[in-house]
Amino acid sequence: MNDKPMNPDRSYRLEILLGLLGTVIIVVALSLYMLAEPERVVASQSAILEMQLDDAMTLYAENCAVCHGLNGEGIAATPPLNSPGLTGMPYDELTKVIARGRFETAMPAWSKEDGGPLSDYQIGELVALVQSGDWIETGDRVVNLGLAPLVPFSADPDPAVLEAVGTLVDGGTLQTAITLYASNCVACHGADGLGTGIAPALNDPQVRLKTVDELNRTISYGNAGTLMAGWGDVLVPEEISAMVTLIQRWDEVPSGAIPAPDVPIPTTEESLALGSQLFSTNCSRCHGPEGQGKPIAPALNVKSFLTDTSDQAMQQIITLGVPGTAMPAWGDRMSEAEIQAIVGFIRQWEPTAPEVAQPLGRGGRGGGGQGGPPWLRDTSGTTGAGTGGTAGTAEPAGQVPAVTPGAPASSDHGPGLGAGSGQGQGSAGPMDQEAQANPPAGLDWRVLGLIAAALALAFTLIAMGFSALKRMGKSPPPT
Repeated sequence: MNDKPMNPDRSYRLEILLGLLGTVIIVVALSLYMLAEPERVVASQSAILEMQLDDAMTLYAENCAVCHGLNGEGIAATPPLNSPGLTGMPYDELTKVIARGRFETAMPAWSKEDGGPLSDYQIGELVALVQSGDWIETGDRVVNLGLAPLVPFSADPDPAVLEAVGTLVDGGTLQTAITLYASNCVACHGADGLGTGIAPALNDPQVRLKTVDELNRTISYGNAGTLMAGWGDVLVPEEISAMVTLIQRWDEVPSGAIPAPDVPIPTTEESLALGSQLFSTNCSRCHGPEGQGKPIAPALNVKSFLTDTSDQAMQQIITLGVPGTAMPAWGDRMSEAEIQAIVGFIRQWEPTAPEVAQPLGRGGRGGGGQGGPPWLRDTSGTTGAGTGGTAGTAEPAGQVPAVTPGAPASSDHGPGLGAGSGQGQGSAGPMDQEAQANPPAGLDWRVLGLIAAALALAFTLIAMGFSALKRMGKSPPPT
């Protein structure tokens, strides 16, 4: 046998060296980790804040924008939230205001403990939005969700209709109630009490079935878990009684008594893209790919129509349809956000709309794309003047648009969404489907350092164990 036993001193020195090497690696790795820990904590806090602000923007759109405005600028007597005074307000004080509301104001309590709809965590997210949020981005979120508030906050009752109401039994009470509704309620409950995406209709047979006590209690104390605040500290008992009378007798009031404020629907790049897609899928078959009209439906991309038709009128036409024509009601197939996106897309044609419409013939083909800015146009279709068909004549520009009910989606404009693509009120619908998760990040260098240290320690322990076993094998038996 030529094997010579290893020198015990050499083996011992090797074990010490490996142990020291492993210890040094562990100490260096832990030191680097500790040095980078403050940066990691800041990055984690920033990521958490970003997530909270994203949630808070949706909460703001659904619960707060109707009173505090699109960008937190405040509406009428409602104070702004995008002010330096609130940004510097202590966290606990802001939390208390949102959770418990403000006495003798229209600010309700939002905490679940006080009868509101929000948890403590959600209230904390709203506080973070007030103190650290981006109000421009928040306004875009409100628009994309179709929850932009009606501004101005109030409307002016139609004088002729108001005078006609005065001739009814107890007409003075109804006139008072209509004036109060136009000043305080139209922004949430809509023109003529027909409701909006953020508040139900009051001009409704089911609401008229409620008792006087129920209606009095709701107006005076609000409705927990909803946007409805109590008005008992704002209106006197006689005014609340007049509002109850209006709700119970609204079927006697002529339509148009309380018109919607005539203001444009706000848009964003995302809402215009959504409107382009929905128009292409659901409207272009009858109105033409660029809104130039067809024999079956009038032109939309023409000066006279866009000048004479307000955004609210277009939204009502699309939502309710037009009885006796081929224009169906889309309100049961699209969300309010989607309908507003279509209106915004049609409205952006106005600066370049022709004075005279040039409708497509029955067999003709129009210009490529959906019109509008180049980045929204569909370049997959054919371009150039329409050919191969008899030129149709445009219907009067003021005529209500017509759409063939149940028309299938055109395959010339991409996959589309179909007529039944509505995602429900207050939802951005297809835009939510476009969100993509962030790509997974690579391994952090701190993690690699810890793995290396663990491997070194394991190697050291294994080597020391083998060395000890080897010495035990070479030891002489006990005597």
